[in-house]
Order: sequence, then structure tokens, then C-alpha cells
Amino acid sequence: MSAVNNFLQNYLSKIYIPQLSWTDTIEIIIIAFLLYNILVWIKDTRAWALLKGIIVIGVFTLIAFILNLRTILWIASKTINVGIIALVIIFQPELRRALEQLGRKKILTNIFRFESEKDERFSNKTINEIIRATFDLAKEKTGALIVLEQDTKLQEYEKTGIEIDAVVTSQLLINIFEHNTPLHDGAVIVRDNRVVAATCYLPLSDNMSLSKSLGTRHRAAVGISEVTDSFTIIVSEETGAVSVAVGGELIHDMDGELIRNKLEYMRRKTIDVKSFKRWKGRLKNEGKNERKDVK
Repeated sequence: MSAVNNFLQNYLSKIYIPQLSWTDTIEIIIIAFLLYNILVWIKDTRAWALLKGIIVIGVFTLIAFILNLRTILWIASKTINVGIIALVIIFQPELRRALEQLGRKKILTNIFRFESEKDERFSNKTINEIIRATFDLAKEKTGALIVLEQDTKLQEYEKTGIEIDAVVTSQLLINIFEHNTPLHDGAVIVRDNRVVAATCYLPLSDNMSLSKSLGTRHRAAVGISEVTDSFTIIVSEETGAVSVAVGGELIHDMDGELIRNKLEYMRRKTIDVKSFKRWKGRLKNEGKNERKDVK
């Protein structure tokens, strides 16, 4: 027993326990937060496959170091600097998107209010008008693209269209997207209770996981949701089906009640990617339960 005690005392005496100050604790929290967000971001982008490839190369490099394979180590040391620059160039869109998402996180605004916040983004009347126009257009299989602005301002895309600056009404929206009219091509941008612009051009998504059957309208909706926090309603010209896009995600076959639910939420709060994905998961579960009930 004494031999065990002596071993433990000798072993424990060699363990170095650093003294942690409050600044060290803050540094650990910040680094953990950054690493977590970087990993979450990478997992949702093409960089995830790249990261796995880098890990494989790292394992081979470690083996080369253990076996003292000098040629491989020399090649690795000469290419690492060039490789970092190449990664920045190749994944420039993903890096830009990550910085934009970081900028949209309300880390400090929850503590300090830099500007006065509005009680509501838009009125209940605006919600009713948007839903009525959406499903009237869907009934006639008239394609539509309605972008609702949240926290990120859309002036950059507003400038690509024609200024409208009119109160949101179902008649106005239906008339804009009517076939063979000057304003039907492109997207409508809605800010607060007003249609600010029509025929706006939106960035197309390059997400390879999107279905090949999706047209330009749906890819534009996903594209604008990838670079901003906007909430976009899409009406398919081929099928008349209604979809929504936010945070780079797309949900098909929406009905009026589901869209109303999200717009009611948007009146006071911002729909972020996490809440949208939770909502998307609930919709899938509800669909499964409905199919079980039918059986």
C-alpha cells in the first residue's frame, strides 16, 4: 500500500497545474466560441469535404515525420504557404458568407442598443395582403418572387430594380407579377409596409445540393437568403406551388397558415437559420405523423 502511495505522490508531484487568472478564463471562452462557430460554419459548406481531405494529408505528413521521409516533408513544407493562399481564393464566397453571418449575430446588441428598435416590422394588414396575393398568384400559376427585408438592408439589390415605394396591397403585387407586364420579371422587395422596388435582380445560389429541377426563380430565392437574413416567398410558374427560402434553406409546398405563422413571428423578431431549421424539422415530423394517420 505504501508503494502505491509513494507512486501516486511522485506522479502527482510531477503534474503541472497552471494558475488560471480571470483573463485566461475569458480567453478560453472566446477561443472555444470561435472554434465552435468555425466548425458549425464549415459543416454547412463545401469546406467540410476539404477539411476531411486536409486531415488525411495531415495524417500522412505525421507518418512521414515519424518515419523521417525527408522528401515528403520537404514538399509539405514548401507547399503549405501556397496552399493557404489557394484556400482563401477558392473559398472566398464561403469566407465572405461566414463573415456576413458573424456580423448578423446579435452578440453586443443584446447588451447595448445602438439604435432604436421598432416594435413591429409590418402590420397585420400587410401580412393578409401578402398571403392573399401569394395564393391568388399560385391559383393562376403566375410566377412570383417576394423578398421581405429583416435586419440586413437590401439597398444593394433594390438599386437593380425599379423604385415603387407603394403600400403593400394584394392588387399591387398581383399586377406586378402579371404576365406580359413591364414589372413582372425579377423580384419584389418589401420593407416594413411598403413595396420599395420591383424587377430586382438577385444573386443565384451555387449550392450543388439543390434539385436540378429548380428554376432560376428558386435559385435566386435561395441565393438572396444565403447572403442576407431576408425571408423570401416563391410561387412556381410551372406548378403553382408556394415555397419559402431563408438562411440558404428552401421549404416547398407551403400553405397560407404556415406562412402566416412565420410572418407573425417576423413582425417582432428576426427569423434566423437555427429557428428556421427547427421549424423545418417540425414540419417534417408533422408530415410523417399525417401519413401514419392516413395509413
